[in-house]
Amino acid sequence: MAIDLRSDTVTRPSDGMRAAMAQAQVGDDVYGDDPTVNSLEERVAALFGKEAGLFTPTGSLANQLAIRTLVKPGEELLVETRSHIVRAELGAAATFSGITTRTWPTTDGLLRAEDPLAVAHENAGPYLVSTTAIAIENTHNFGGGTIQPIDEIAVLSRAAHARGIAMHLDGARIWNAHVASGVSLSEYGKHFDTISVCLSKGLGAPIGSVMLSDKSRVADARIWRKRYGAGMRQVGIIAAAGHFALENNIKRLADDHDRAKRLAQALHAINNSLVDPAKVQTNIVGLDLVGMGMTAAEFTTRCKEAGLWISALGPHYARLVTHLDFDDAQCDQAIEILQRALVAK
Repeated sequence: MAIDLRSDTVTRPSDGMRAAMAQAQVGDDVYGDDPTVNSLEERVAALFGKEAGLFTPTGSLANQLAIRTLVKPGEELLVETRSHIVRAELGAAATFSGITTRTWPTTDGLLRAEDPLAVAHENAGPYLVSTTAIAIENTHNFGGGTIQPIDEIAVLSRAAHARGIAMHLDGARIWNAHVASGVSLSEYGKHFDTISVCLSKGLGAPIGSVMLSDKSRVADARIWRKRYGAGMRQVGIIAAAGHFALENNIKRLADDHDRAKRLAQALHAINNSLVDPAKVQTNIVGLDLVGMGMTAAEFTTRCKEAGLWISALGPHYARLVTHLDFDDAQCDQAIEILQRALVAK
């Protein structure tokens, strides 16, 4: 069986998770009658210190519902250049909500509060676009799993709110940031007006994210979720997987981080231009293949032929993501395959 490191979304429910799903109490969630969904929304909201939550099938939808409650059509959302919201959600902010976006560049996706603050232009008048929200991604996917410094988040949040600019957290992998940094979920949560968190990545649930905010915004988002066709019925079967994930799969994320570091160290030993292990903070390993004289597509093909699936996300950029279905023995095998693929003629 192939080793799959394309993403941490590829995990399959464990026997314990499947049992929890089979035993879930359910109701009709569109009517607000599913007790398992309701308790999951309340549980996740409490973890981040928010009033309410809304269960969604995807992280992209959770992001889009959140930002449309913050930004009116024709207004501006500031985001980092390689953030998921602008790079991997297919223009949804503009398509669905009439939101315009402007970006600021970073190194490895790392936040410096001064950068978005320098770009922001609130209350820009009748001739220019006004900035009404800033979105931060933590961890930063295309930055290589970078953890955003809590001090920078705090500085940005204070300054943005003082200028009347709202804050959104794309926390698809906030669980990884929490485990690796030791910063509490509530500490992250207090700096943002809206938050999206994924249960289907590092935590291993098959489906599901939660959008968090105050009760008013969540009520508005619930209407738009139905309008977008994402109202769900007896979805407690899936929400039960989220409960199981929260109870069993947060602390173990440290294992994923350790294995990602092992991969990075082994690859760095082959060619130090491939990856800097010091920058591998969580479960994502990004590889720069320019120094190896091969394209990412060529490298991923070599790996796949040898039984290892990874992602080509640029002409010379490949990504590996560790997860709960990837163990120490597979890590050893993956390192061998990667080494052979890099040195093959």
